[in-house]
Amino acid sequence: MILDSPLGKQSEYVDTYTPSLLHSIERSAARAENGIDDQTLPFQGEDVWMCYELTWLGERGKPEVSTMRIKVPASSPCIVESKSLKLYLGSLAQTRFASRAELLNTLNSDLGLAFRAPVMLELIDLSRVPEIVSQPPGTCLDGLDVKIGEYERNPELLVLEAGEERMVRETVHSNLFRSLCPVTGQPDFATVVIRYLGRPITRSSVLAYLVSFRNHAAFHEATIEQIYMDLEARCAPEQLSISGRFLRRGGIDINPFRSNVDDQMELIRLPRQ
Repeated sequence: MILDSPLGKQSEYVDTYTPSLLHSIERSAARAENGIDDQTLPFQGEDVWMCYELTWLGERGKPEVSTMRIKVPASSPCIVESKSLKLYLGSLAQTRFASRAELLNTLNSDLGLAFRAPVMLELIDLSRVPEIVSQPPGTCLDGLDVKIGEYERNPELLVLEAGEERMVRETVHSNLFRSLCPVTGQPDFATVVIRYLGRPITRSSVLAYLVSFRNHAAFHEATIEQIYMDLEARCAPEQLSISGRFLRRGGIDINPFRSNVDDQMELIRLPRQ
């Protein structure tokens, strides 16, 4: 339950291995609110976590550091509350591991139990962390001259181009996205990328719709799934892929991706990440 989460509460930071710090939250409740049948998902995808604050002790007591990428399948029954992951990773700081293989085995076991599904882990040496910052793919919508006055999620803002029956394949993105943490009310900023094949969607309506999430409270994963479902219901594209690249909090950024085709999110680092 969210009520049992450390999020929004004063926490004791421990630095010796404590896997019980991980807090799982079932996806099913949020999906039910979004009209998603948890047993027959209308999409595939994954949540890509980048963790920048990982340190532990080597066999001889010398500290080691690394970044870590976690790939969680969208089909996993649970997400993990991000502050609990930060606390868990912090608990490794004064814990000795004989090798990186031992550390990875421990992480794989603990995170697999927390997400209730196998995850893919990669330790990335600091020398290999991408230094080149990339721009998100597609056309940026942020320069559109649009009058906006709705800041509570409103899918009815989404409209197709009038009289257009042709099919288009396009990718658009916006850096103006903001939503709220459902527990603390703190803002979560992101770049949202939409790629679709279908009748053209009015770009100004997409921007107005994304901005309407400004006071919407939901976890990152549920927010991206809500955007997917709204676009599918309102615009009925044949192919649809949505990614949300959220800004780092507590040394962790979360990047959910959902698609109804065999598509993947580009593993790039955006300017604000």
